[in-house]
Amino acid sequence: NIAPREAELIDPQHRLFMQCVISLIERAGHAPSSLAGRKVGLFLGINLLDYTNMANRAGLVDPQRMTGLGHAFCPNRISFLLDIHGPSEVIDTACSSSLVALNRAVMAIRHEGCEMAIAGGSNLMLSADQHVVFSQVGMLAEDGRCKTFSAAADGYGRADGVGAVLLKRLDAAEADGDPILGVIRAVAVHHGGTTTSLTAPKAQSQARLIVEAHRRAGTDPRTVGLVECHGTGTRLGDPVEVDGLRQAFAQLYAERGLTPPAAPHCGLGSVKSNIGHTETAAGIAGLIKLLLALRDATRYQSLHCGTPNPLIELAGSPFFLLDRAQPWPRPLIDGVEQPRRAGLS
Repeated sequence: NIAPREAELIDPQHRLFMQCVISLIERAGHAPSSLAGRKVGLFLGINLLDYTNMANRAGLVDPQRMTGLGHAFCPNRISFLLDIHGPSEVIDTACSSSLVALNRAVMAIRHEGCEMAIAGGSNLMLSADQHVVFSQVGMLAEDGRCKTFSAAADGYGRADGVGAVLLKRLDAAEADGDPILGVIRAVAVHHGGTTTSLTAPKAQSQARLIVEAHRRAGTDPRTVGLVECHGTGTRLGDPVEVDGLRQAFAQLYAERGLTPPAAPHCGLGSVKSNIGHTETAAGIAGLIKLLLALRDATRYQSLHCGTPNPLIELAGSPFFLLDRAQPWPRPLIDGVEQPRRAGLS
């Protein structure tokens, strides 16, 4: 039911996300038509305007531009086609967009009466525009690889990515016999506040965020076996993130009166080393990686590390770098087997 002219003008980021959402619903065991009339939220992280800029350079003037190129119309078009009635929103918080979309999806289910919610991100490099800009400010690695946690880290490699997940209350999913890939215990969102620059991270702020998420979840830090880091592969950003994790877990152990572990139990990885940095879809890529790791009981290898960044301090912490793939056993705490648990930044 999309007019041919409008179909031609739809941003490919919108087209692929529509296809992704339909596939997602079917893989979750639902007919897309079965969602009609129901309160289902839809939240999309997206911001690149490459296709719009190409249309501008081509001198394209067409009334279909509004709905074909405007990002707000992507989730709204899907909600329209599926006849779903929950919130339908675009989220743009740069590289955290799809995880903030995930947070909105959780809030929509917990507090806004949605019975289900879809969250994801879409990021396609359709022109050289952003690549040139990011290169000019020194954000990109010369070899195009994300060398997360490496002494050779010099920036990130850009990547295309489109992904989404379907959320539902656990009790409802169990009652309906849905395939359950993972359970979100808690979410938390912060801004770092004032730092050395607008784009610089801050370890203390990240630590507060991690502690808040774990407190909400009621998670024993000893049961966390994997953290999927933001891990873009920058010489200063990676150590700041690890420092924030160290501070947070030291506080979490202290709050429970626990002695820090004699041996590290929590692997640190980043899917960006495997597939590149998918920017507004980066968070959902990390979540999908975690779900696969849970399914396979395997902590996957992060690539291109080689010699670790000397600014990353791991001694005395519960963390180790995932320089190789390894089995992920269920943690045994005080003689009781616990579920596998992971964090995602």
